[in-house]
Amino acid sequence: MIKINGERLLEDLRTLRAMGAAGIGVVRPAFSEIDMAARRWLAERYQDAGLETTIDGVGNVLGRSTNPGPALLIGSHSDTQPTGGWLDGALGVAYGLEVARALAEDPTTKNLPVDAVSWQDEESRFYGCLGSRSFCGGFPAEAEDGLADKDGVTLSDALAQAGLTGVPRLSSANHDYLGFLEAHIEQGPHLENDGLRIGIVESIVGLGGMVFTFTGQQNHAGTTMMAGRKDAATALYALANAINEEFPKVAGVRSVWTMGRVLLRPGAPSIVPGYAELELQYRDVDTAILDRFEATAHRLVGEINKRGGAVVEAKPSRVRIAPAHMDAGFRGHLAKAAESHAPGNWTAMPSGAFHDAAVICTVMPSAMLFIPSIGGISHDFAEDSHIEDIVLGCEVLATGAASILSAAVEASA
Repeated sequence: MIKINGERLLEDLRTLRAMGAAGIGVVRPAFSEIDMAARRWLAERYQDAGLETTIDGVGNVLGRSTNPGPALLIGSHSDTQPTGGWLDGALGVAYGLEVARALAEDPTTKNLPVDAVSWQDEESRFYGCLGSRSFCGGFPAEAEDGLADKDGVTLSDALAQAGLTGVPRLSSANHDYLGFLEAHIEQGPHLENDGLRIGIVESIVGLGGMVFTFTGQQNHAGTTMMAGRKDAATALYALANAINEEFPKVAGVRSVWTMGRVLLRPGAPSIVPGYAELELQYRDVDTAILDRFEATAHRLVGEINKRGGAVVEAKPSRVRIAPAHMDAGFRGHLAKAAESHAPGNWTAMPSGAFHDAAVICTVMPSAMLFIPSIGGISHDFAEDSHIEDIVLGCEVLATGAASILSAAVEASA
């Protein structure tokens, strides 16, 4: 088993926490001044660890080992949600740095190559998983045209402000990696509820989304009789209720769906709404279940349209993201490490949230490790994990990484 320096790991996490600190939370959006300061600090930490360091043209920070042979890439993202927690992404970034240092300090593993990385804009200020997608060739130059954040700041201006215009971009095609490991807080309640300390991710959920538009007739709320109304809001409420009644019939054990955006026009209490929008998102690790959700939604739209009144139309709200399955061999190494450090206190599980590993696994073997989130809370200032779990998770990741790399060395001998 590999021994990490827990205090050093926690010091790095606390230093990152201070960059953009907002009470107990962190505000460090991609390409902001504080985000770029954090990336420059991280580059210095990589250099101090003996890694050759690059900040590329989209803000990815890569620390490369000087040891020969295919390296294992380890990391996550260091940008945050607009009101984020201190561990979402940052945990995996600090783990990558600490694993590289711990293996270099152990005489039995000092020659094993570990590269550390912090991907940019996983949290979608401009484009979800922008940094990892760029690395994998999934973010061509034409995809950048017209991209802007919610405040109207364009990506091109943000790149210029960050000093990244014209800076070369990293590409997986130029790297011979053994694979990628990412550690993360669970962002859910399952590990804590089950009294477990480590989760080994089997698959990352796929997701789909639909936006429903309701076109009726705006009219006076006092003089328009119920039988003659074409009320967009009534049709919206009927569809939302039907979704919550029918989706459970085709769902899996951990399927989730959310109707998180509603628009009513004109939005006045004395006016029958003439227009409305409802946006739906659904997630599961099984593509067949995602297909059933989509088919069910279209069936319900048809049934509501048959009733008369407002007319409902359904369109995709996003490109469907397929489930991503983690590498079975890597998962085996991590499971063995988890059993060594936390016997009987780990489990295999899906990830309900999307992560950079779901992008990276399209070009190389990948795996993920979770630690518990207190109260299942994430994407909130209150996000937290127990210090003991933070340290344990890094120990498991380091031991698993050493096992993967050692097995590769033996196989090539």
